[in-house]
Amino acid sequence: MQQRIPYDGNDLGAVYTKKGTDFRLWAPTADAVTLCLYQEGDGDCLSDTIPMKRDIQGTWAIRVDGDLRHVYYTYRLERSGKTVESQDPYSVAVGVNGQRSMVLDLRETDPENFKEDHGPAFKNRTDLVICEISVLDSTADVSSGVKHPGKYLGLTEKGTKNKDGEPTGLDYLKSLGITHVQIMPMYDFASIDEAAPKKREYNWGYDPLNYNVPEGSFSTDPFHGEVRIREMKEMIAAFHREGIGVIMDVVYNHVYNAANHSFNKTVPGYYFRYDDNGSLVNNSGCGNDTASERKMMRKYIVDSVTYWAKNYNVDGFRFDLMGLIDTETMKEVRAALDEIDPFIIILGEGWDMNTTMDEGEMTIQPNAYQVASDGTNNGIAFFNDSVRDGLKGSVFSDTDTGFVSGKADQESLIAHNVLGCQYDENATTTCWNGNA
Repeated sequence: MQQRIPYDGNDLGAVYTKKGTDFRLWAPTADAVTLCLYQEGDGDCLSDTIPMKRDIQGTWAIRVDGDLRHVYYTYRLERSGKTVESQDPYSVAVGVNGQRSMVLDLRETDPENFKEDHGPAFKNRTDLVICEISVLDSTADVSSGVKHPGKYLGLTEKGTKNKDGEPTGLDYLKSLGITHVQIMPMYDFASIDEAAPKKREYNWGYDPLNYNVPEGSFSTDPFHGEVRIREMKEMIAAFHREGIGVIMDVVYNHVYNAANHSFNKTVPGYYFRYDDNGSLVNNSGCGNDTASERKMMRKYIVDSVTYWAKNYNVDGFRFDLMGLIDTETMKEVRAALDEIDPFIIILGEGWDMNTTMDEGEMTIQPNAYQVASDGTNNGIAFFNDSVRDGLKGSVFSDTDTGFVSGKADQESLIAHNVLGCQYDENATTTCWNGNA
């Protein structure tokens, strides 16, 4: 079996030009890899199969001459006598339900003047007023009055009102006086059948399938891979025109189905954490935890976040269950985003998930000082249930009160949290949601 040699290049996936497309996949344990080309994103339409060549640092590569724009593709991997077909982990466009990747010239999906598009400027991160929304929920109800309910385009429409004449959708959000929307998962997730929109299926989207692709059920046409991309960009640009920044909810700590995910199909056993018995670690509560401490999973997270920032003009990222991601990965994410735009926000959930990582390496509240601003970067913010409960009382108790309701002896706890939960020999209290 080949060693799992990390790849340090920036050309994984399909790199398109009109004269030809370069495909590169990291699959060091594969015995053979074949590129499969399809005319459509689903159905029986295989048009060609091309053997790929083993290349440097565990990758397989091939250049296909000619204009492959809007051609769909997969990889067929052979390993120990078994064959599996997978979409590209580095897909930037996919067909319906995300099972086939798509070759695309990303510039064709840009709205007018998108290169100059940007979110609002601000001096202090403490000036942000963030409203969490869902693409679907924001306009899905008939009372919203939008032409594209539950879609990216529904959040681009102005002048919409309900039956009482009150603003809805984008105008409503603007009326709140917020600086940013934090949009619940809008990458491609697995639980909704994009081919059957009349089913009216519902899910918040914390079930990742293709991390670098917009969710198709929010588009007007999930069958053509370029449409969802263009429409998401139009939504982001519409928020920016109203002076509202866009923070993207990202869920790199687990996937929907580890066995069937492209991670496991391309390099089985690498991208996830396992216990001493060889079973998947499940501190996410979703059946699997990704292994951010491994070089290619860390690289994937950094590559993915910077891809969204560069190509979609996203203003920030909210990391789901950030405590399952190691601090070194989050430092690299911060450094990479600083090179693009130091004003890009990073915030996340620093809950102590009791995973297999060493406690000192987890991006949890007691380790907040490790990823704080140090003068060379802009730091990472944390959701903090400890200071929240100290102020108002525990969310798990109907009778508990907090500092604002007169509960005694909360001052040290609140001060400790406000100062970033850093521990030293003089610490007299601890964050509740971390490791003392």
